[in-house]
Amino acid sequence: MKTLCAGLLMLCVGNTPVGSQQPEFDVATVKVLPPVPFGTNLTINIGAYRNGSFSMNNVTLGEALQFAYALVSQDQISGPDWIKSRDTRYEIVGKTSPDVELPQVRPMVAALLAARLRVIARHQPKTVSFLAIVPAKGGPNLQPADPNPQGNGGAPGRIAGGQMPLSFLASLLSRFEEQLIVDKTGLTGRFQLKLEWMPGELPTALEEQLGLRLEPRREPLDAIVVERADKTPGDN
Repeated sequence: MKTLCAGLLMLCVGNTPVGSQQPEFDVATVKVLPPVPFGTNLTINIGAYRNGSFSMNNVTLGEALQFAYALVSQDQISGPDWIKSRDTRYEIVGKTSPDVELPQVRPMVAALLAARLRVIARHQPKTVSFLAIVPAKGGPNLQPADPNPQGNGGAPGRIAGGQMPLSFLASLLSRFEEQLIVDKTGLTGRFQLKLEWMPGELPTALEEQLGLRLEPRREPLDAIVVERADKTPGDN
């Protein structure tokens, strides 16, 4: 299982247009969702992928772009105010071959957003302050990925996953701690992770449970500038 519990013209990356060269889903839909009464609790799927099936639900365009470009935080995205507003939400579904891996799915999502929502965006490095996840002095204490995982996800104070990249751990921590946290361990692949912490005790929990620590940094990170986008999808 590959789970992260993170569309007709072209996508501009830098100054280089990218169109037909982009990988695409075999079948895909992008639907704008109707408004909901104020105070309604929404179940938000920020990106799930398993056996060739991809889905997002109740996501903003900013969240869809965050998944597509593997960005840690919404702070790395700028553009019209509405792209981060929960007033404009989408359901996104795509089908591809079951042997396609998650890193190959992300550019498919980017191409879909360009096609259906006429998104034109460019990369622009942005210098920001953040907390970097790095190995602790004694080295990381990480378990190999579970071949039969139950999924990756969590809530404030608890994260668990059987096949979790450290970049996804950083993304969840950023969301729950409401500050930018970035994986700078240099460790690739997926791991079986379980992390529990109390308010104000994340650094201690990370070091004791996973052999990782948080290091304050300020340096350029990849960022996306949305130059234009439509709220209403084109033909599905």
